[in-house]
Amino acid sequence: MNIINVQKLNMNRNNRIDQDEFEILRKIQKKPRTNQRELAEELGFSLGKLNYCLKALKSKGLIKLKNFKKNPKKLNYFYVLTPKGLSEKTNLTINFMKRKMKEYDELKKELEIND
Repeated sequence: MNIINVQKLNMNRNNRIDQDEFEILRKIQKKPRTNQRELAEELGFSLGKLNYCLKALKSKGLIKLKNFKKNPKKLNYFYVLTPKGLSEKTNLTINFMKRKMKEYDELKKELEIND
């Protein structure tokens, strides 16, 4: 594999969203004002892992960070799904449901054959 192909492969990996990132998107959509500690605890992640995933999601343009405007410390933030993030989450959910429905249909056929 030449250098250009390796770079393309790495770029494709970086643009893909994994299961952990998908779960983060789901949690953020449900509770955008949760802090990193709460989010990490709910997901069973370390703070370091969560921070790494949040940075990846931000660099992909799937989330953005906002701070509470009236907070004098400006340390409290919340996460918002961008339109791109919402679209990506929706597409992933649809694809997941399609895979599960296909698995269900295959199992159903298999059971019918065995009866």
